[in-house]
Amino acid sequence: MTKFDPHGHERSYRGWKAKGMPLEGVTEANAALIRQYLEDMEIGANVGPGSKRGARGWARLRNVKSKLQSMTLEMQESMHMYSWADLEDKERDLLLLVQRIREGRVRSRRQPGEVLTAAGNFVKALKSFWHWYQRVQRKQGRDVKDVTIDMDGRDAKPKFNYFTIDDLKKLYDAAKPDYRVLMMFLFDTGIRAPTELMNVRVNDLEWSSKNKIYTLSIREETSKTFGRRIKLMLCSDLLRAHIELRNLKPTDYIFTKTPQRVNQYLKRLAYKTIGIGTKVNNGEYDIKDGLTLYDFRHSSACYWLIRYKSESALKYRFGWKKSDMIHYYTELLGMHDTIQEDDLYVDVTKTELEQQISQKGKDIELLQEQLKDQEQKMKDIMELLKTLQLEKIAQEQR
Repeated sequence: MTKFDPHGHERSYRGWKAKGMPLEGVTEANAALIRQYLEDMEIGANVGPGSKRGARGWARLRNVKSKLQSMTLEMQESMHMYSWADLEDKERDLLLLVQRIREGRVRSRRQPGEVLTAAGNFVKALKSFWHWYQRVQRKQGRDVKDVTIDMDGRDAKPKFNYFTIDDLKKLYDAAKPDYRVLMMFLFDTGIRAPTELMNVRVNDLEWSSKNKIYTLSIREETSKTFGRRIKLMLCSDLLRAHIELRNLKPTDYIFTKTPQRVNQYLKRLAYKTIGIGTKVNNGEYDIKDGLTLYDFRHSSACYWLIRYKSESALKYRFGWKKSDMIHYYTELLGMHDTIQEDDLYVDVTKTELEQQISQKGKDIELLQEQLKDQEQKMKDIMELLKTLQLEKIAQEQR
């Protein structure tokens, strides 16, 4: 089954290739090597020994192309680097360039007036390219030193907007019907949006007549990590009514609105209802740092974290392979101060349940002590009977 590409990565990259792989502003010597690198990555050639085998995805190729073009243009202008061989003597200049990006002193060429952000992503792209360049040069009998060895590819954790289930109810009440279904589905599943979200079809859902809920299958080919089956505990009835109302067929996609359109709507809605985001220039529609699809996965993770009994089960629901992703997605200053006892258990509070468990433990200990006493008394009785029997036998022998 074909995977839907909501960002159009493949279409965009193939279109760029069809135009001759132009890299405006980049010297031909630098551009030729970037093109060669991208062509190798497209088929999985000359990858590092510690890297995964195989071709890189369209999103990765498109991202690397963009980062390398921006980085190369900046190096040409500020470091006078007109061929990649020039970079071998400019190790310190590279570190200074990365520092300027981190300090917000390098302007974006694609978005005039904005500065480059996420310096770590540029560093990672350059490191991957340079290590490939070293391998290619080594095959030609030339050793090239690693000028990226001291470069830091880390970035600060991106900020996200956290909201609670009560905030979600406010959003729900103020939203249009289609967005109500979408928001509840996002919060319930914690699904990656838009990549996994926009690949969900009707036939990925299985209705349980017994439990009155759907089980969602997130297919292997549409997931960033692995396929999984999860129960929809919050949105099943709403989702079923949505499918029936629109008479969706088994192979139909359930959510088809573009990510850009959805994010624009969510920003306005959240600003008006729960105060997330900031108006830019008092504009009615321009909201800075507003609510997006990405925020639903974080808030969902915070919601389900305290409701799952095991770490492995939570990791499975969200499609995480590593435990540190739990901390990454649920790290929130003051989050635990908002947790109420009735969040942890259904119908019975944690304190009450703990008291019951403690009392049961005491009752069991008492029963065990009583049993030991009874066992000892039985032993004493048996010993007494044995003694009386021996005395009787002795008297009969006299």
